[in-house]
Amino acid sequence: MTATRLDPVTSPLLDGVKHGFFTRVGGASTGIFAGLNCGGGSSDQAEVVAMNRARVAAEMEVAPAALVGVHQIHSSDVVVVEGPTDARPKADAVVTAVPGVALGVLTADCQPVLFADPQAGVVGAAHAGWRGALDGVLEATIDAMEGLGADRGRTHAVIGPSISQRAYEVGQEFLERFMDEDPNHSRFFVNGAEGKYQFDLTGFGLSRLRAAGVAEAEWTGHCTYSDPARFYSYRRATHQGEADYGRLISAIRL
Repeated sequence: MTATRLDPVTSPLLDGVKHGFFTRVGGASTGIFAGLNCGGGSSDQAEVVAMNRARVAAEMEVAPAALVGVHQIHSSDVVVVEGPTDARPKADAVVTAVPGVALGVLTADCQPVLFADPQAGVVGAAHAGWRGALDGVLEATIDAMEGLGADRGRTHAVIGPSISQRAYEVGQEFLERFMDEDPNHSRFFVNGAEGKYQFDLTGFGLSRLRAAGVAEAEWTGHCTYSDPARFYSYRRATHQGEADYGRLISAIRL
């Protein structure tokens, strides 16, 4: 993983819009962070994380200061970005109508979701773990894009590499939280081992996007937990007893 060539996942639904769900390939980090760790909140060396983010900015064809993100808190809050900034307000989604600004979100099992309405010149990016998705971060991102002139009926949304159902074991309390919201959420759970359940996070995300009225939505099909060569995974790191874990970045720009 010492090569500088990056290996972003892209989607045909976002053709014509510069974007990438970046893997860990091509980064400068070492040890448990080996690869393209873009998480400033990790215990990785700050200067190495900055180097990794600069490589992503170069791939996105923007200056490092124009790769803009937020301090993610598993919320449904959205920030409208009006230009390059070092500010990191607490939120979990970003939207912009400004060309040349790349929006970035960090994940390590949660859903990175990229949105675009090219006709309106509006893009968005959201970090959607189970809590954010349940609380409406995807719908809030679409609303914020419409506030900038987008139309959800033209908007394409793509979920990038995330933890898959077969790797996402949860307990009874987790299931009940979703059932309390809507009994129909039971369709996103299957029985697992020893009284546990397997939760379909990306299926849940897709259902929320489609119900919100986007033109098209898809998951790229990549499981972060199951592919350690390409992806960081919080849950895998926990199961392996590692002290910390890297963060993947997903970015989009006009």
